[in-house]
Amino acid sequence: MNSIYLGIYKAQTQTQSLFTKGVMYLFFLVSSFVTAQQSLSGSVVDPAGVPLAGVNVVIKGTNTGTSTDFDGNFSIEASSSDVLIFSFVGFKDQEVSVGDNSSFSISLEEEASFLDEIVVIGYGTVKKSDLTGSVASIDSEQLAKGAVAVRNPMEALNGLATGVQVSQNSGAPGAALSVRIRGGNSLLGNNEPLYVIDGVMLGSPNSINPNDIQSVEILKDASATAIYGSRGANGVVLITTKKGRPGKTSVEYDMFYGVQEAANTLDMLNATEFATLANVRAVNDGDSPFFSGSEINSFGEGTNWQDEVLRTSPVQNHTVTVSGGNEKTTFSISGNYFNQEGIIANSYYNRYLTRANFNHDISDKWSVALNSTLRNSTNNRLFSDNSSRGNGVLSGALVAPPTVTPYDENGNYNSISDYPFSPDIAENPLVMAHERKDLNTTNNAIVNMFVDGEIVKNLSIRASLGFDYRTNRNDFYSSSKVNATASGSARISYNESRTLINENILTYKNSFNDIHNLTVMGGVTLQTTENQGVTAGSSVFLNDILENYNLQSGSAPSIPNSFYQDFSILSYLGRAMYDYQGKYLLTASFRADGSSRFGKENKWGYFPSAAVAWRVSDEDFLKDSEGLSNLKLRASWGMTGSTAVSPYQSLSTLQSVSVVFDNNLYTGFKPGTTMPNAGLQWETTTQTDIGIDVGFLGDRINATLDFYNKTTDDLLSRVTLPFSSGYRNITTNIGKVQNKGFEFSLNSVLVDKEIKWDLGFNFSVNRNEVLELAGGADIFGARMDHPLSGVAVNIVREGQPVGMFYGFVEEDSLTEDGLIQYKDTNDDGVVNDSDKTIIGNPNPDFIYGFNTSVSYKNLSLDILFSGVQGNDIFNFNSTTIADGFSYGLNQVRDVLGNYWTAENPDPNAKYPRISKNTQYRASDRYVEDGSYLRMRNIQLTYRLNDLASDWSWLNGSYIYISGQNLITITNYTGYTPNVSTRGGSNSISPGLDAFGYPDSRTFTLGIKLKL
Repeated sequence: MNSIYLGIYKAQTQTQSLFTKGVMYLFFLVSSFVTAQQSLSGSVVDPAGVPLAGVNVVIKGTNTGTSTDFDGNFSIEASSSDVLIFSFVGFKDQEVSVGDNSSFSISLEEEASFLDEIVVIGYGTVKKSDLTGSVASIDSEQLAKGAVAVRNPMEALNGLATGVQVSQNSGAPGAALSVRIRGGNSLLGNNEPLYVIDGVMLGSPNSINPNDIQSVEILKDASATAIYGSRGANGVVLITTKKGRPGKTSVEYDMFYGVQEAANTLDMLNATEFATLANVRAVNDGDSPFFSGSEINSFGEGTNWQDEVLRTSPVQNHTVTVSGGNEKTTFSISGNYFNQEGIIANSYYNRYLTRANFNHDISDKWSVALNSTLRNSTNNRLFSDNSSRGNGVLSGALVAPPTVTPYDENGNYNSISDYPFSPDIAENPLVMAHERKDLNTTNNAIVNMFVDGEIVKNLSIRASLGFDYRTNRNDFYSSSKVNATASGSARISYNESRTLINENILTYKNSFNDIHNLTVMGGVTLQTTENQGVTAGSSVFLNDILENYNLQSGSAPSIPNSFYQDFSILSYLGRAMYDYQGKYLLTASFRADGSSRFGKENKWGYFPSAAVAWRVSDEDFLKDSEGLSNLKLRASWGMTGSTAVSPYQSLSTLQSVSVVFDNNLYTGFKPGTTMPNAGLQWETTTQTDIGIDVGFLGDRINATLDFYNKTTDDLLSRVTLPFSSGYRNITTNIGKVQNKGFEFSLNSVLVDKEIKWDLGFNFSVNRNEVLELAGGADIFGARMDHPLSGVAVNIVREGQPVGMFYGFVEEDSLTEDGLIQYKDTNDDGVVNDSDKTIIGNPNPDFIYGFNTSVSYKNLSLDILFSGVQGNDIFNFNSTTIADGFSYGLNQVRDVLGNYWTAENPDPNAKYPRISKNTQYRASDRYVEDGSYLRMRNIQLTYRLNDLASDWSWLNGSYIYISGQNLITITNYTGYTPNVSTRGGSNSISPGLDAFGYPDSRTFTLGIKLKL
């Protein structure tokens, strides 16, 4: 019995032991699993830092997962050994190991196909693969790499887009840029492209902060630009600003601070060398020496006037952007402050910008939007560009005698014209810089309102109303310390401009049988503009204290003047885009513009266009190609126009006139100086374009090649009339000009692994030729100042490019007396104006640019180069600072040892006899090679992603250092080869350098924070 109980007891004990072990083992497994699992959380954003809703978050190798909420946040249970996969349509999948992390900040990288990118075109958008026209597209990331330390976003396009040449008329803060797309078309009119901002033809690049730009599209061929009719001849630049996105409110702060210095200075004579050369001139002219030996020995280096005028100056930019919204309403608001102190004393540019974009979905089919921009800018402009012989700041600094100090012992400005050989117009450059005010203040308000909606299925409407109001005030005062205004001179000018534009666009879009795709657009637009202004001035003031703020205190008031003008344009437009299976594409457009600027016989202009494209790579015989991923052939033809004239040129006008009769002053009216021309008609540009787009290796390599030919007929220009006509000139249609060329661009992703390396290159050739002028008569450009007073060195001539340099050709050797000889080109035995000929070409043979970007983890290096080859520059500066001391002005050091002397009468000397009798004419002596290659920007960026796990608000933030214009390779002897001081908006006088404000070299430190 006991044995039985004993057996039962052992069995129970063993059972309990097994049960206990099993429970303990199960508890161990459960506890191990619970220990390995942990609660994870985080957020997911796009590259711009905007939260992404609906992102899939899955544990790799399992079906366990979740998705982000409306604010981009997620939570999930996973073990430390798991890997999370984040995936979202349009973005690259991203894998992240859990490890010891409990929270994550993920930024997904976009994975849109190159061909699926959406490109903005006139009055619509289209996939890049469906483009039939020639369009260059630059996104915000590309723009940011070149837009550091610039106020105008067009500066950043230099070297990035084919067919686009950006040059500066001056390096001064706030100076205008000259932008040419496939060359200039007009002689009288503006050659700048049309700027369209957020779909409306209002504003300019100056009213846009580069940080606010989402993309820039440049429309180049007629197929792309004809939809803008009379304003599309010079190309169209479409600027799209950033909009808000649904999700968590995002705050961005973007700033940079830079230090500027002159990129180049000229090597001038020091005081000892200057005095020695002055005595050489005295001997050659039979005068007594100007300086004694002891004076010369005491001068030493003397005053370096460039150091007195040029300075190291700051430039800074601050932008705060707040954006966000919900499923119904999105917004983006930004404020910007830009300040640039010029590298020449007392020159500066300040700008305040605010931008607000609001979008609201009224329903699933209707939405409204409001975009507004407010700008205030102030610019103190120095008289430097286009000065001569020391009457401007820069020319004064170069010609001033280094033997003279800036101030006397009492701290007063010294005169720099006290020597008997000094010119009377030369001013102390510090007087010109500090004692003259030319302050320009601009206020600008732009408001655009849009309504978009679907009327019926496949038919939508977009109605917009835009208003642009601008005021400009100029305050000028030149003090009594300036020789030219010894009693003080004051002026106030005030201009006001109002533009109203209304556009109503209907769009029908439909697909048939999944193979026919049709988009038809039609609309009507109306734009009206009013301009008015008034100017008042006075001189002879008792003191300089009140400057121009009390004109009545001047005892010699000038006659005030005012003006008013208005003009309008009414347009009807339409476009049809069709494709069959996405392979065969057709675009046709038509626009009719009616302008009040023309006579009743020619008020309307008609501008058609057509384009076809064939996506060869979608054909069966290429669809499965391993290397070729895209091949598209394009061809287009179209007509665009230009008004090119100011209002009222077709009408008879009157102008006021004052006459004295019987010792009394009477005011009356007389006919204007311009004869009316009721037959004025549009300048019309006809352009043909053939293009090829090709991609390789999954579009890692993309190339585009375009050939174009455009001809502008009915060129508008002013023609001088004989005095017997009673008029001074007439505006009329006089001729024809042609631009033709080709463009090539290549963009590639060379390495796309942990190390990424992108490389881009573009190359453009444009050949310009004047085909016809009325009566074959030449047209001359801007007339130069002393010492070439009244001489125009640019010419427009049949058979030649526009703006060729025109002047005398020097003989290969000097005369026996060391003077310059000029060729008798017509062999009539006399050298006079009839011997002038073409001496140079300011138009480049080609322009090019290349950029590269290398990144590793959070570090990236971006470099941008731009170049111009084969253009000439007329170096007007040399007429006074390399003139053999004929005017007693300081000279470039190159003169030393290179001039003709009686002791060494070298007929091949570079410079003639040092003498007041040495005569210079506008000749090939001053024509120099303007070719250059410039490193426009180099930037090293560090992204703060590694810190985002601890400070999530740093996600998408980065810091950078950069340099602009650090290296320029050129043979040009002036300050900068990127200059055209009289270029302006038209193309008659390009390539002139008349003491242009120097370029600056800039070193910048910046940071971008996303909160």
